[in-house]
Amino acid sequence: MSEASDPVTRPSLHPDLVRPVPARRMARPRHALPPRRSVIGVPVSITDYDGTVAAVIDAACRRAPLLVTALAVHGVVEARTRPDVGRAVGAFDVVTPDGQPVRMALNLLHRAGLTDRVYGPTLTLRICAAAAAACLPVYFYGSTPAVVAALAQRLSAAFPGLIVAGAEPSLFRELTDAEGEALGRRIRASGAGLVFVGLGCPRQELFAHRHRDVIGLPQICVGAAFDFHAGTKRQAPRWMQDHALEWLFRLWQEPRRLVRRYAVTNTRFLLSLARQWAAPETFSRSDR
Repeated sequence: MSEASDPVTRPSLHPDLVRPVPARRMARPRHALPPRRSVIGVPVSITDYDGTVAAVIDAACRRAPLLVTALAVHGVVEARTRPDVGRAVGAFDVVTPDGQPVRMALNLLHRAGLTDRVYGPTLTLRICAAAAAACLPVYFYGSTPAVVAALAQRLSAAFPGLIVAGAEPSLFRELTDAEGEALGRRIRASGAGLVFVGLGCPRQELFAHRHRDVIGLPQICVGAAFDFHAGTKRQAPRWMQDHALEWLFRLWQEPRRLVRRYAVTNTRFLLSLARQWAAPETFSRSDR
């Protein structure tokens, strides 16, 4: 499932924020991708922030496609239970453990030794800092016109060297092939080195997978990071994040939307995790 915006109706940013630059290739050795291991049958990367950022910047400098997503429990369960999402996530190059329970599962099942998760909103900031240092323009795609405009403005202010090559909202529907190709042309013509995708899970993973070759650049699916960094939603306090209680904070904010999701997905995740721990052979291996 995928989306994009009509070039006539998409909002324009202040010219100081949108500065297309010529695409450049840089000769450098390819960065090795982190290994992946099965968490309830879904391949999740044993990685940290530094490793993920290095993979993204390397691919951006080479102007090569790379699919990255940060999956919490909901995303892992979606990939486990929906064949289309499972196929898409299985084709990603890096699947970071966005949620603390996913990190803990990697440590429990595979002795990964991870001391921290790779949280989508924090990953966004670290990639922006690295992109600014490397003079790599970024592109933001997804959410509403107000959110994506505020996102570009706030991140440009936070990282003075950051070049925003473009920012456009979602159409909130699947794109036709022609619309997808037009989006890819707009992104490449902007001079962007990498694309942040904020469509929510699993729509963003389906979009990135479908448009891997059409866009032809690193796509980083970061979901709620758009709302958090645009200032339209609040993040959980750090102590709740560190103790795997972020879901409780978000449930308190949006009980009607999230109560069923958490009741179902959290239960499925825990039951499947217990099964995998007790009998690893019941889940197909997703190692690389």
